[in-house]
Amino acid sequence: MVAPGRYVGVRLHVRYWAKAAMVLAIAGSVAGCVSTPPEAGGPAETTIRVCHGFGCLYKTQVPIRGSDARRLAGYFARASNPAAERTAISRAVQHFEERAAAAIGKRDGPKSSARQNGLFGQMDCIDESQNTRALLVYLQGRGLLKHHKVESNVTCGLLLDSRYFHSTAVVRDSTGRHWAIDSWYEPAGGAPDIMPLDEWRKRGVMGER
Repeated sequence: MVAPGRYVGVRLHVRYWAKAAMVLAIAGSVAGCVSTPPEAGGPAETTIRVCHGFGCLYKTQVPIRGSDARRLAGYFARASNPAAERTAISRAVQHFEERAAAAIGKRDGPKSSARQNGLFGQMDCIDESQNTRALLVYLQGRGLLKHHKVESNVTCGLLLDSRYFHSTAVVRDSTGRHWAIDSWYEPAGGAPDIMPLDEWRKRGVMGER
């Protein structure tokens, strides 16, 4: 999502939305986002690819070390129901964003503006939702998500209804209900908004929660 500013040139808008449309075409795929190098005498270090710069212009590999894996697993150890697991997901996203900021060398601010398009380390909703989904895929692949399944990212907002173009990662709980995991509104390391997807779809008028 892009928050409204006083003035953004038409060419910048066209360039940004064209890029966003291109990224959306592949937004459902995270192939190559999570990788594990071959083992060599011990457990391999996993990396998760993080997007930034708007529309995944830049990509940084974030190492998930043994200490990270143990901390993430610890968040889910006592998550005995879907609500508790969503709390664990929130903590996992916050930890991962701190690790990503350290790997990138810059801390992403809350929300985003079209004027930040192309800036190293800054993230729009495409970057944020892709990064969150990549982490969720990692967690699911390691059996930590017992009450949720990772779904494709969801996008809403057509500008015509005053809702700004916006994307979020999504999980489906064991009852079949879909939940948005939206980390765009807070700075790096902040708690993501986790809410029913149908409620999330109603938000975002003029870029606000």
